[in-house]
Amino acid sequence: MWTPTTRRQYSRDGLRYETDLIAPLVPEPHARGRPRRWSTREILNAIFYVLRSGIA
Repeated sequence: MWTPTTRRQYSRDGLRYETDLIAPLVPEPHARGRPRRWSTREILNAIFYVLRSGIA
């Protein structure tokens, strides 16, 4: 059963992408090595987009 407290807790207001929910779990890039061309978050957004919409 939803209560006002749980609605606020699980609300997605202001969140644009699915990765906004998992952003704290995405690791930061290492200082050594070649810099990343794309962020891990952008890659995850692309994967979620393909899973959601499929490939025509």
